[in-house]
Amino acid sequence: MKKTILDDGFQAYLTKGAILVGNPGIPMLLDLKNTQIPKGLVPFNKIGTEKDKNKYVHFYIHDYKFSQILTSTKKYVDKLKQFDGVITPDCSMLINQAQCLQQTNTYFNRAIGFYLQKQGIPVIPNIRWSDEKSFEYCFLGVPKHSIVSISTHGCIRSSAQKEMFKTGLEEMIKQLEPAAVIVHGFMPDSVFNDYLDSTLFYRFPSEFETAHIKGE
Repeated sequence: MKKTILDDGFQAYLTKGAILVGNPGIPMLLDLKNTQIPKGLVPFNKIGTEKDKNKYVHFYIHDYKFSQILTSTKKYVDKLKQFDGVITPDCSMLINQAQCLQQTNTYFNRAIGFYLQKQGIPVIPNIRWSDEKSFEYCFLGVPKHSIVSISTHGCIRSSAQKEMFKTGLEEMIKQLEPAAVIVHGFMPDSVFNDYLDSTLFYRFPSEFETAHIKGE
């Protein structure tokens, strides 16, 4: 009989040996000093065809396009090792989504990262939040003064979204004091200008942005 994610306790092997922090028990990532500012980014669903391996693999794509990394992580280790590193999965966290689901998505973000670190893969943690309620756990498991990554793609379409994103960005900088922040997508002045002196930002265009430029 074919096994499911339930049969393995939701991939319990991913966090073997991990320190769990906070009330939700989020896995703590290991030392992140082996990471670097990426030379480039490639989405997970294109690692099979990407010839330039001097990039970090990211998951800033629809959740269904990277669900396999959550359910069959071991299967992708050898492929991911071919690249410079990995940015942890960007599992969706939505305003008004049940807190237990948001905590679970934060858990898998860190669990996948921890497991890949144990396999010798450099890992940059992706930071994702929804609203102020998520601030209690969405930054857990990430060492301070590290390189972290965020994405604005699809998160700053309205003025309300921009304001919430800015609030989360400020809280992230306050809690994690990152050495540098990778930004996938646009960096509007109204969101980022107040924090340019707080850390270093490195912007990478989204796939949508790149495709739009090529089509002009």
